[in-house]
Amino acid sequence: MAQHDAHLDAVVENFPLEGTVESIAPYGDGHINTTYLVTTGVRRYILQRMNTDIFPDTANLMRNIELVTDFLRSQGQETLDIIRTSDGASYYEAPDGPYRVFVFIENTISYNLVPDADVFRDAGAAFGQFQNQLARFDASQLTETIANFHNTPSRFRDFQAAVEADSMGRAAGCRDEIDFFMNHADEYSVIMDGLADGSIPLRVTHNDTKLNNILMDADTHKARAIIDLDTVMPGSMLFDFGDSIRFGASTALEDEKDLDKVHFSTELFRAYAQGFVGELRDSITAREAELLPMGGKMMTMECGMRFLADYLVGDTYFATKYPEHNLVRARTQIKLVQEMEQKAGETDAIVDEIMNEAR
Repeated sequence: MAQHDAHLDAVVENFPLEGTVESIAPYGDGHINTTYLVTTGVRRYILQRMNTDIFPDTANLMRNIELVTDFLRSQGQETLDIIRTSDGASYYEAPDGPYRVFVFIENTISYNLVPDADVFRDAGAAFGQFQNQLARFDASQLTETIANFHNTPSRFRDFQAAVEADSMGRAAGCRDEIDFFMNHADEYSVIMDGLADGSIPLRVTHNDTKLNNILMDADTHKARAIIDLDTVMPGSMLFDFGDSIRFGASTALEDEKDLDKVHFSTELFRAYAQGFVGELRDSITAREAELLPMGGKMMTMECGMRFLADYLVGDTYFATKYPEHNLVRARTQIKLVQEMEQKAGETDAIVDEIMNEAR
């Protein structure tokens, strides 16, 4: 029988699951929440212990997810299905923190690395469609689950503070990486300035559009459901496009130690842009289109500095498997940004071509 323990058994008893629990085993490789696969004699479920250090307002976070999934389901979109507790709540407060349960979406797969351009094009279309569907959703109902989540200038200030404090004495060993992010300081406000002056529209966005947050059908490899909705908030579509490019247009995993394997693929950039812009062609603005390549670069720089800041303060945010894990992650992001800069003319031309096709 797969691993499980008395504590998890006791937690699961608070949810009216179909069948008798046969196993509870660790599942997935998420950075934030702790996830388990629960198997009963009838079906499977996802059990998660939520990270209240990152998401302190559990009630409003779960309210956000209920509102968004109800809205998506009303439009015929497959989405997460929350299992309520026996008391009717959307989560259970255990002594070690809050737990929630979703129905496991069967016959699906997810990717940590893009297998081919067609899959990435479909991923772009899926996130574009997700944003289109939520364009009709009243964003004022949503609570901000993480303040300044994609506020890059704010992230940079946090990074500067981590460098200055150097609480773990690690800064001397990564001075080149620190200098890289310091030297890009004049770029960090572009998207936030656009949102502030209205030149970039405020939209409801997913804000964590890694490829592995799309469940693909195991047979057709077409997108079926968008998951990990903890960060659905108002923001810029450039956040969603950019984070997908950061993660999916890389030829290597996020924590690849051999930087010779890490490259920014313009072929994959083109594929994702075709899918994403194709779904948003009726609403994307000229300024948004102009900044699509910058969105990819911005989200990669932002994530890289977050990895490095976490390394400098002692790895308190992202889950790590060895002491230099976050430093390795930061280095892959730097390599991607460097190649994005080298290929900026090519990505600009790709977006122009796709926008002209859209018209």
